Amino acid sequence: MNSIVTDHAQRGVVAERAPARIRVRNLRKSFRRHGGGGEVIPVNDITLDVAANEMVVLLGPSGCGKTTLLRCIAGLETPDSGDILINGEPVYSSASAVLLPPNRRPISMVFQSYALWPHMTLFDNVAYPLQARNVPARDIKERVLQTLDVVGLASLARQYPGQISGGQQQRVALARAVVSQTGVVLFDEPLSNVDARVREQLRLEIRRMQKTFGFSALYVAHDQNEAMAVADRIAVLNDGHMEQIGVPEEVCNLP
Repeated sequence: MNSIVTDHAQRGVVAERAPARIRVRNLRKSFRRHGGGGEVIPVNDITLDVAANEMVVLLGPSGCGKTTLLRCIAGLETPDSGDILINGEPVYSSASAVLLPPNRRPISMVFQSYALWPHMTLFDNVAYPLQARNVPARDIKERVLQTLDVVGLASLARQYPGQISGGQQQRVALARAVVSQTGVVLFDEPLSNVDARVREQLRLEIRRMQKTFGFSALYVAHDQNEAMAVADRIAVLNDGHMEQIGVPEEVCNLP
């Protein structure tokens, strides 16, 4: 246990010193309930940094705002106010009237529903973000096969999503997220649709892939064991506020 604590503590120190890949400042997002039910504020003055090669897990109960925060960073929701910077460049700023659409933000995203195209092979699913960025075909083939090899699916490249298991589909989604090498990956409860045994394997694979590809990640989870397994730091959200952020052992032992 001491070695694990030391490992997390050392990673936390590195994260503090490294420049932020994701920077969120005083972010606020509200919704108006239908039928005159009042206002809901799932993201209420959130400030957060994710450093290079760091994985920060957003942890909290259902409705605490973690997915809304992730969707704001991805560009799938428009905040009311605040700032979001990716790799030092603003993608949203209420003060400067900046609002980049999702396709212009240098990020990738992994959804809990896999979000694979059923009519496309595994190769074509993973190749799609490179094709959208006009990467040369020769380079696409090499990068896709290398990435599928990392997740152990190179031999299934010509299969379709419906022909493989749920765990394998999520590996394809992981491969698609990292193949474009954006440096920033957002995870929205990516393991909630797989069974317990596969979930444990994928936790290890996600950490291994992070080390292999060197990306920074913001990871939404509701399971404390999952958060402890994958996080460099855990941000605890409740009722739209960030209540605590720290290395996993600090959050667990000194809440």
